[in-house]
Amino acid sequence: MTALSRRNVLVLAGGAAAALAGRAEAAMGPNDKFDLVIRGGDVLDPSQQIRGKRDIGIRWGVVEAVEESIPAERALKTIDATGKLVTPGLVDLHCHVYPYGSAIGIPADELVQFQGTTTVVSAGDAGVNNLAALRRFIVAQTRARMYAFLHIANNGLSAFPVAELYNIDNAQVEACAMALAENPDFLIGVKVRMSENVIFKHGIEPLRRGIQACEMCGWPARMMVHIGGVETRELMSDILNLLRPGDVLTHCYSGAPNMAGAFTNIVQDGKLLPAALAAKQRGVLFDIGHGGGSFDFTVAEVAIPAGCTPDTISSDIHVFSGNTPGTPFLPNVMSKFLALGFPLEQVVAMATSAPAKIINRAPKIGTLQIGAPGDVTIMDLVEGPVTFVDTRNNKRDGKLLLKPVQTVINGVPFGRPYQSPFAVR
Repeated sequence: MTALSRRNVLVLAGGAAAALAGRAEAAMGPNDKFDLVIRGGDVLDPSQQIRGKRDIGIRWGVVEAVEESIPAERALKTIDATGKLVTPGLVDLHCHVYPYGSAIGIPADELVQFQGTTTVVSAGDAGVNNLAALRRFIVAQTRARMYAFLHIANNGLSAFPVAELYNIDNAQVEACAMALAENPDFLIGVKVRMSENVIFKHGIEPLRRGIQACEMCGWPARMMVHIGGVETRELMSDILNLLRPGDVLTHCYSGAPNMAGAFTNIVQDGKLLPAALAAKQRGVLFDIGHGGGSFDFTVAEVAIPAGCTPDTISSDIHVFSGNTPGTPFLPNVMSKFLALGFPLEQVVAMATSAPAKIINRAPKIGTLQIGAPGDVTIMDLVEGPVTFVDTRNNKRDGKLLLKPVQTVINGVPFGRPYQSPFAVR
């Protein structure tokens, strides 16, 4: 370098970054303009118990104002959300977003227009052997915010042609614990799939190893446990009894049978397992994880009134599930719980603030609080008859359907609205 040394360039760059950070934290003056104002929408933010017509002002990538009206002259750009539902950016706790590194992964940014998701969690796509590639090559070039559960199997989720835990030697506790210890900002915990067609005859051992890795890593890592087609009825109770408060039971309303055709999940013979209710009562979190084969209305309709209500709504979207009749895109899954009688406020909370608390890595995701990232999802709340299908071809009728229209990530509108009259001016 000629005029400036490398050291001088770095000093100048660091000073500029510090100055910008200071500006972003400064209070807005009366003549300062918002980079983006989302105007006139029906704002629903369960984290603040806000519901009603509001304008949202975003500056330098963060929410700076949620007010009844922001003057038009204070907006550099505007999205007119009149007549639309405006929520914090949707958070998908269980999806598969590791393209090229997993047989079922979809690029997270390709899902945004169909899901309205601003934060996603890779649910065990990567194990120790391919975690670095997920973080360095996928997360680094993805606009949507990404976190992950690390698979207890070193090779990650590898269902084809042989599932990842048919050989239990793939589950290396020490290696998993070390990866957790090295990535506490990105990893949430450990994922294990406990279906018979994944773990063969290894019983409770894969889950034991996952919990051991969580407890060795030096911070409170969570388990995410996939069920559906568990080998025996007794094993299902053993799984539930081993889970700790804060661990996540995903596919919680799965009705998938095991390899012999027996129904061995949390509802058996039409009744909720006592171990399921006990798990719920001690703080195990129930996650939907709809997917292409993991949500059964008949299971939900027994478990929910018996005390096992869902904590989070997630899609389990991947290259196969996205093409199934259940249509497990997150807003559609949310709509199914409107049909099951849950109020809109609770449904939105289960896809925003509730999963954000489980992630607990970035401040103020899943909310529109002042200072939160400028992540916003705009949806149509369509009224009219609609029929929903689960993953076992059970059908239920509803009267409301959530349809994504526009998504804003870190204050920047994502892509362009599709089939929408909106425009960013």
